[in-house]
Amino acid sequence: MALRCGIVGLPNVGKSTLFNCLSNTKAQAANFPFCTIEPNLSIITVPDERLNKLAKLVKPKKIIPATIEIVDIAGLVKGASKGEGLGNKFLANIRETSAIIHVLRCFDDNNIIHVNGSINPIRDKEIIDYELQIKDLETIESYIIKIQNRGNKQTKLQLEVLLKYKEALEKGESARTIQFETKDEQKIAKDLFLLTNKPILYVCNVDESAVISGNKYTEIINEIIKKEGANLLIVDAKMESEIAEIETYEERLFFLSELGLEESGASRLIKSAYKLLYLETFLTAGKQEVRAWTYLKGSKAHQCAGIIHSDFEKGFIRAEVIKYDDFIILGSENACREVGKMNIEGKEYIVQDGDIIHFLFNV
Repeated sequence: MALRCGIVGLPNVGKSTLFNCLSNTKAQAANFPFCTIEPNLSIITVPDERLNKLAKLVKPKKIIPATIEIVDIAGLVKGASKGEGLGNKFLANIRETSAIIHVLRCFDDNNIIHVNGSINPIRDKEIIDYELQIKDLETIESYIIKIQNRGNKQTKLQLEVLLKYKEALEKGESARTIQFETKDEQKIAKDLFLLTNKPILYVCNVDESAVISGNKYTEIINEIIKKEGANLLIVDAKMESEIAEIETYEERLFFLSELGLEESGASRLIKSAYKLLYLETFLTAGKQEVRAWTYLKGSKAHQCAGIIHSDFEKGFIRAEVIKYDDFIILGSENACREVGKMNIEGKEYIVQDGDIIHFLFNV
């Protein structure tokens, strides 16, 4: 499965507008439900100012940023788990993602239709939670039927995990609210691929007046998602679409500063989605290119070497690692080497976000 985030929400909450801002594509966004029928997929550049600062020092021929996949999934409705609307297709699209970005409408506007006739983000969240939970409960119950009459030790542990999930789901709680302590339990839980166990980011779509401090809707949502260990992001999708139309980077910064913002909501969302997938970035810096390489958090040096080329991992000798801040302060690889700020690491070294690495290998 590709590492990608899926944008979900009820119809007409601003999902496609937000997706357009992220991807600079024009996924159809209109004032009626089911505008997005086929999921729109985009590979999106991850904003990283470190690349620009490195490039000023190294002066490479090109800069290559990291990317992330984001898919805009058509709006879910009540009854999706039973096939209402285009439920089965939508749920299948969600199952194919690694993490979820759940967009909630948190603004009042009588000119924009709401599929349920009124603005209530708590109800909207509960509708989608319920549909995903029902589908997960079906999955759990089918597993229980398959294994409940087996008597081995492993099956007993599987059953314990399944029953914990079943109890939570029957109470209207998502699978991600349940934490397991042992590695065996965690592996069993992970292998179930439950919809409500995917990492989730809640995005509250507000109007301009609430984009900095939020409003009564965002305050309530922030409170109720604490049990899930989820994060919340506040954006104004309409404003983001206006920012996306501004041609130059400098003009965008000026526009944002006038609004009291340092960074666009789209940029913050991309970075949050990247982290939601447990992704981090190591860097390479040379005359040919300054480049960001994406790796899973916790990866070791030899695994990251393999991201560049399989030969790098097979013939791994060592990694020469410079911390980003040291490189920026001292100005070059040679300067870092001279003052002992280049560390020599073996294959078991856990790569850290922002490490500037030169791999040595022999095949």
